[in-house]
Amino acid sequence: MEWNQETVQFLSHCFLNTLSPSPAPRRQAESSLASASEQPNYALVVLRLVAEPSVDEQIRMAAALNFKNHLRLWWTRSSTDPSVPTDSRIQGPEKEQIKSLIVPLMLSSATRIQNQLSEALAVISKHDFPKSWPQLLPDLVSSLQKASAASDYVSVIGILSTANSIFKKFRYQYKTNDLLLDLKYCLDNFASPLLEIFLKTAQLIDYTSGPVGTAETLRPLFESQRLCCRIFYSLNFIDLPEFFEDHMREWMTEFQKYLTTCYPSLEKSGTNGLIIVDELRAAVCENINLYMEKNEEEFQGYLHTFATAVWSLLGDVSQSSSRDRLAITAIKFLTTVSTSVHHTLFAGDGVIQQICQSIVIPNVRLREEDEELFEMNYVEFIRRDMEGSDLDTRRRIACELFKGIATNYKAHVTAILSVQIQNLLSSFAANPAANWKDKDCAIYLVVSLATKRTAGGSVSASTDLIDVNSFFATVIVSELQNQNVSEFPMLKAGALKFFTMFRSHIPKDVALGLVPDVVRLLTSESNVVHSYAASCIEKLFLVKDEGGKARYTSKDIDPVLLMLMNNLFTALRYSESEENQYVMKCIMRVLAVADLSQGVVAPSIAGLTSVLNEVCKNPKNPVFNHYLFESISVLVRRACERDASLISTFEATLFPTLQTILSNDVTEFFPYAFQLLAQLVDLNRSPIPASYMPIFEILLSADLWNRSSNVPALVRLLQSFLQKAPHELNREGWLSLVLGIFNRLIASPSTEEQGFYVLNTVIENLEYSVIANYMSHIWHALFTRLHKKQTVKFVKSLLIFMSLFLVKHGSENLVISMNAVQTGIFVMILEQIWIPNLKLITGTIEVKLTAVASARLLCECPDILDVAAARHWGKMLDSLVTLLSRPEEDRVEGEPEVPDIAENVAYTAAFVSLQNAGKKEEDPLKDVRDAKEFLVASLTRISALYPGRFPQIISEALDAANQSALVQFCNIYKCVLV
Repeated sequence: MEWNQETVQFLSHCFLNTLSPSPAPRRQAESSLASASEQPNYALVVLRLVAEPSVDEQIRMAAALNFKNHLRLWWTRSSTDPSVPTDSRIQGPEKEQIKSLIVPLMLSSATRIQNQLSEALAVISKHDFPKSWPQLLPDLVSSLQKASAASDYVSVIGILSTANSIFKKFRYQYKTNDLLLDLKYCLDNFASPLLEIFLKTAQLIDYTSGPVGTAETLRPLFESQRLCCRIFYSLNFIDLPEFFEDHMREWMTEFQKYLTTCYPSLEKSGTNGLIIVDELRAAVCENINLYMEKNEEEFQGYLHTFATAVWSLLGDVSQSSSRDRLAITAIKFLTTVSTSVHHTLFAGDGVIQQICQSIVIPNVRLREEDEELFEMNYVEFIRRDMEGSDLDTRRRIACELFKGIATNYKAHVTAILSVQIQNLLSSFAANPAANWKDKDCAIYLVVSLATKRTAGGSVSASTDLIDVNSFFATVIVSELQNQNVSEFPMLKAGALKFFTMFRSHIPKDVALGLVPDVVRLLTSESNVVHSYAASCIEKLFLVKDEGGKARYTSKDIDPVLLMLMNNLFTALRYSESEENQYVMKCIMRVLAVADLSQGVVAPSIAGLTSVLNEVCKNPKNPVFNHYLFESISVLVRRACERDASLISTFEATLFPTLQTILSNDVTEFFPYAFQLLAQLVDLNRSPIPASYMPIFEILLSADLWNRSSNVPALVRLLQSFLQKAPHELNREGWLSLVLGIFNRLIASPSTEEQGFYVLNTVIENLEYSVIANYMSHIWHALFTRLHKKQTVKFVKSLLIFMSLFLVKHGSENLVISMNAVQTGIFVMILEQIWIPNLKLITGTIEVKLTAVASARLLCECPDILDVAAARHWGKMLDSLVTLLSRPEEDRVEGEPEVPDIAENVAYTAAFVSLQNAGKKEEDPLKDVRDAKEFLVASLTRISALYPGRFPQIISEALDAANQSALVQFCNIYKCVLV
């Protein structure tokens, strides 16, 4: 793509139309840009457009956003990736020009564009900095010093934002020698300039915050200091650098000042002014918390001062949601102190009591913002509130502070909180209508301070604050049994959360007595309440008693099953709950447990299909969609296990919807649709109905296989067809198409395993006379792939395939077909692949298969039984005995195979397996009971034919441990080698 007036007009028109509210011009513009982006120098041209002052700013802003996203997608694409045309990549010369232009352009741009270019620069630096972009940091430092000298804080903020983005990697990447070298380079070049700009800005703040200062002057100064603090956090995250240790006093002096000083000219200039100051204070709290966690010894001289400052600051922080981040980071710091060796700061008289009254209770009590969120945005409320969330909220972090203090002062904390909880409940009892928030606060404290543990896959909770069953009976049950499902919805949500949390403690008879009440709460119009009710029921079915036995069974829910299913589907009709993942997950769990009579199956499949038809129009919630397909899958599986005649009913109901998914190109649902179709094929008896055959033809279309996310599901469906209708492959060209798919899959490391699944199914289900003419092609493809890239995964898959071929079609066909490709290649593969890698095989069925195949080679194959091949025979037996006698951890190296980044960088798998539609693993050797017995029986037979020959080979080829193991096998199965 060339930079000229025509290109400027074309791109400007496209970017302007991407902002259009009308779908048609917007989609056309996006399509045109997608095509243009495949041309060389596209990124460079777009960057020059961003820099063009004659172009409207909104167009340049759209171009900057496109430039950033283009870099994210293409900057590191491998030029060896066969699936993407090579002319669409950002080549080396274009990259160098972009890197030379982007820093000065970013610094001269308006703030909104500057932010986008800063993010784009961070994308480049993530991959190129510092090794492939050594000039970046010196340029940034030089620009920072010039901007600082000119007090140009627009540029200062742009440079610091960029540096902040670059240095964030030190927080998240694994600590390696390369990362430490990068960190040292950054410290050597940036630590001193960072301190310089930080101290200079601090002086300006001190001067400007006086009577002469204005809010407008202070804003950029505080933003600059906040960015300095974030960079400080990144550079100190791995370890305490020597420079920062040497200059700790300068940093800590300013940090303390920001926590203890008021800036009325900025704080009182409106909510935004206070937010800017709070953001700096929150960044300071995160820094001192980092030092408290990682550099406690060096920091201890400042600890008492900061603890006092933070405590005092918290006393002045209002309950406004705009101050949440400051409150959370400040409380986090105190929590870290409470669990450290300096916890004695909390040991003074009345300190814990004061913390409870001034910090914990005020931050746990519901605020108007919480009530608003409960009513207006139930998804966000649940995300913050639901058990297991890792999201920081004031309520949660306040409870974490008390948990931290309880680490060393458990009895004291328990006593104080127990009294507080009783006082809150008494306040509620005195005036429920006015004081319902006190009861909510009490329930939240108990739930949040409970100790959770996971055992045997089941989660349970315990608490010392209350007697669970007594509290449940006196405080919780009344809320669950309240017939008015709309009264005090937040209390009902809290009660349901308590029931869910302590479900393992509630006796079965008590819980079952309350199930109808929870089912009734599914009809509450409050999205949170019916979500929590669904979650409570779903998790009850996961409770296990000792020994892992499920506490609740189908008989327990039979009395309420129809009402339960009706209410669950009713809940999905409430506004904003049409795609409620908690409700759908409950439907899935109920269908997995319940006794599925015809009276349940018919309305369930009708309801699920109706929901599926609706979400097909615009899929939005991937979690909900997964549970929806899982619900359909479990319903089909369990209903057909009980009554096979229902298969036709499911086909009639689901086929139109699955056809809609495929014909309307609802690509998000393709993998699910293929898995459901595979499940239906599996459930049919051969021959499968003719209605499936058009699907088989579509399945062989190359276009479907272009989407990597489709591949596992397509393979699953292809396997089902090959197993149920193998003779259909006799149609002209069909087997060639299937093997073409195998050839395509085997060529890429990301899909090679799927290729073997296809090949194994062909070998297992077709007669040798059908596949004989294709074997040369198959072996050639496998050997070519083996020669190009020999991975452990591929070698193991190849060994399993050869074993399956042998047990299905005999060793003679195996040897002849392999040698037809290249004379003597069988022995070569045996020596270089089969023998050394046999010990790496894992999995019960796979070990049995390869062991039996290896034993048959030893005792049936003339090439191996030949006297001249005695060395191979001995090595093969040694490897086979290793496989059968030693535990997996002793045979297989623990270090996982590292994927080739260049090959996988463009591969983003959107495939999610349906648990209930999974393929049952079948044993191809059902008639062989024990591989060890098969081996020694086979050896006994062959040694009887050649007496005296094999004991000598065994003594020479097998190591001592394997000789002993073989003797043991013979003794166990009463076999003798002669």
